[in-house]
Amino acid sequence: MSFTKAFCSFVLVSMIIATTLASLDSSVIDGFRYLFQDKWGVATLMDAYFGFLFFYLWVFYRENSAVARFFWLVAVLSFGTIAMSSYLLLAIRALPTGSSLEDLLRKKTA
Repeated sequence: MSFTKAFCSFVLVSMIIATTLASLDSSVIDGFRYLFQDKWGVATLMDAYFGFLFFYLWVFYRENSAVARFFWLVAVLSFGTIAMSSYLLLAIRALPTGSSLEDLLRKKTA
């Protein structure tokens, strides 16, 4: 589990740095305008969002609360990998010591 936690932490920090640097260069709206001008930009964006939705299917399965499901849908679609790595880090933190990766993947019990 420590590798998973370290990997999620690395992804979270990397994405915060990357989005901060990108935001200092130009607005997200300018970025979308640039992406939508190129067919590869559109294809890449579609690929990313379909990946986000696949991840969200697991979140939907795992979460019991409609409020939590909705919150994480909005978070994943708005913040992408930042939200996904945050979700995983929070899920790992909530597990008892000695839990396995299989325990992480299972539906929450309460």
